[in-house]
Amino acid sequence: MYKILIAEDDLVIAREISIQIQNWGYETKVIEDFTQVMAEFVSFSPQLVLMDISLPFFNGYYWCKEIRKVSKVPIVFLSSAADNMNIVMAINMGADDFIAKPFDPNVLTAKIQAMLRRSYDFSGQMNLIEHKGAILNTSDATLMYQGERIELTKNDYRILQILMENKGNVVSRDMLMTRLWETDSYVDENTLTVNMARLRKKLEQAGLKNFITTKKGIGYLVE
Repeated sequence: MYKILIAEDDLVIAREISIQIQNWGYETKVIEDFTQVMAEFVSFSPQLVLMDISLPFFNGYYWCKEIRKVSKVPIVFLSSAADNMNIVMAINMGADDFIAKPFDPNVLTAKIQAMLRRSYDFSGQMNLIEHKGAILNTSDATLMYQGERIELTKNDYRILQILMENKGNVVSRDMLMTRLWETDSYVDENTLTVNMARLRKKLEQAGLKNFITTKKGIGYLVE
């Protein structure tokens, strides 16, 4: 489920936007304390930010610039100040799109969906690999399934990365051991077997049963 952070100080508008996009299956969070925008951003970890220009304490341009220091997450400005100067300023500060108020809620939803597709398309050269609903983020070595984060060890992550990058194809035990060795962790036959058993148990406990298949005498695959 994609998460969308809403930085809009008119709470009536913010809640209307929130309800609209929740109806399309997105999780939302409306910022109410505008002294804590970055703290809210970090704790919520959204996939997209909707940002007004006029906000208490610091304006949207400021927060856009601060977010850009730590993240490439898509940022869409929503503002009635839709003159060319403000649009250019927003883009220069790192925004990805600008929607003028008042706007049609369905147009807003369509733009959000398009932005998320462009930013998180699994078939493109992104940092995410998806299989059977499990999403492996290769930029931070995390695994998400049904909205829950599954904690991975370094070897857990490397095994999953190799198998998911080669989904549909058998990966030999020799290849796995060679790739794991590259991470400066010594891995022999027994170590790989133990690591694989622990990873499978962890995946099953998270609801991912039979996620990894054994091809006896050959290796492993996800299919």
